[in-house]
Amino acid sequence: MVTIPARRAVSLAGIAALVVGAGLVLLLQVIPPTDEISVTRRTISEYGLSDHKWVFDLAVVLVALGSAAGLAVLQRQGRLPVPAAILGTLWTVGLLVIVAFPKPDWATVSRADFGGTLHRIASVVAFVALPLAVLVAARAAFPSSPGRRLLARVLAVASLGWFAVILGAVVVAAVEGGRWWTLIPLGLVERGMALTELIALAVLLAPVGPGFAHTSPGRR
Repeated sequence: MVTIPARRAVSLAGIAALVVGAGLVLLLQVIPPTDEISVTRRTISEYGLSDHKWVFDLAVVLVALGSAAGLAVLQRQGRLPVPAAILGTLWTVGLLVIVAFPKPDWATVSRADFGGTLHRIASVVAFVALPLAVLVAARAAFPSSPGRRLLARVLAVASLGWFAVILGAVVVAAVEGGRWWTLIPLGLVERGMALTELIALAVLLAPVGPGFAHTSPGRR
């Protein structure tokens, strides 16, 4: 049996992993040679092609593990509906696929290979699945905390808003021609989306008050 204090510790450890993972990505933006990668035009995955690839991979794996740990606690507490659990799993698996199949180096290839295609698909799935998971889980996660519930939902919608900017660029490029990634500051949009999603996830995973003991039947 996992006690309530132990579950709180796991949740906090999961959030800590998210913070450290995000911190490592921020670190890559200020140390050479990755400080030369444009944060406005280049995606986060560009760090995976640098000499600091191991730092990028570690950051993403930490976020994946932290997400899995925190979501598992919510599931054990009966605060994570099945659809949200599935979406959360897609987010976590998507992150691991991003690490396993790096972004293609467009300086040496003209089009994405199988691994590059998987990287793209995993990126889209992960970035869409997480905010949807937060939206679906908000009510069950915070049945008596309307403020936390609203904050989680607002952050999830904001995350989808960032993604809508990318979709808009794709549509405009399809209609008017040109390269969609040049129509917006893609790196900035992706970083904004990633940060918003991690904050939304942290809000969802943060333990509730010490008196909270909402547990599904059979899991006491």
